Amino acid sequence: MNGYLSPLVLGKLTLPVNIFYAPLAGCSDYPFRKVNASYKPGLLFCEMVKMDALIRHDPNTYHLLDYDTSMHPIGAQLCGSKPELAGPCAKIIEDLGFDVVDLNCGCPVDKVTKDGSGSGMLKTPQLIGEVLYQMIKAVKIPVTVKIRLGWDAEHINAVEITKIAESAGAQAITIHGRTRAQGYKGPATWEPIRECVNVAKTIKVIANGDIIDGPSAKAAFDTTGCDGVLVARGTMGKPWVVQEIIQYLSTGEAPLVSAQTLKEAFLKHMHMTLSYENDKYALIAMRRIGCWYLKEGRGTRALRDSINQAKTFSEARALIENYDWNALVENMKEPTGCTTNILSL
Repeated sequence: MNGYLSPLVLGKLTLPVNIFYAPLAGCSDYPFRKVNASYKPGLLFCEMVKMDALIRHDPNTYHLLDYDTSMHPIGAQLCGSKPELAGPCAKIIEDLGFDVVDLNCGCPVDKVTKDGSGSGMLKTPQLIGEVLYQMIKAVKIPVTVKIRLGWDAEHINAVEITKIAESAGAQAITIHGRTRAQGYKGPATWEPIRECVNVAKTIKVIANGDIIDGPSAKAAFDTTGCDGVLVARGTMGKPWVVQEIIQYLSTGEAPLVSAQTLKEAFLKHMHMTLSYENDKYALIAMRRIGCWYLKEGRGTRALRDSINQAKTFSEARALIENYDWNALVENMKEPTGCTTNILSL
């Protein structure tokens, strides 16, 4: 591999490549991860789970953590600000067989931050260190943390938190190039991540935010000098994006996605959803998933409308199988008006 791509060592764990897939609330379910895992990212994550729910052994929370062996290496992400729960919850994750446990200090939504969790923890950097310490003390698997640049433009403290996380013993820190106040508005700012790279001695620094393809991944590496990149919304409808990034970083050329690749990935995602959920839920999920796969082509609105109106899963599948995917690929990058409300943690 070249100067960008390499295995990444986290303690005793060696990840095959330094391109990772992020946890996406409402998206990174079992079928999503099953499809993504077939394209071999260096690490992928389940959806974030709350410590309070996990410690109560809430069935719905455990459902979010479903995985199979094909998804290794796989990480789980915890959200919570109570040090007394951090160790026991991390131990549950380890006992479930996960390779990595991550602490979420980046989620910007009010229902998470109101109790000081998620990006609310950016206001209490020392608490981040305490929670990480309790997690690290409880498990043998690598413990990592995901943050933002700071709470807002007046309180940028990613460098401070990088030092704290390293002192606590965290193996890696992922930094989203926006503040909590920004949410997902405006472009990500990667330059401050380089400052974190410069102060890091043992902790690995992973860049995140607006990394959606090969050119953006290269730009993130060049700007930050990071050890790896985390792809979030770029994985939606493009489960192969890790291979796209690898090819671009290796050759400087962006691969063209064939109609067959797009169609097969969509159908694979459909069938995986049907095998995991009941027909009614699978059909509802297809309306959401279809928007991801059809977002980059002109003339797809009619297909999406037909999928939305389909009464059965078989009807929706027939629409997809009979669609002219070559026409879609020829018109890639044309706007479709398709929007999806998703949260990249």
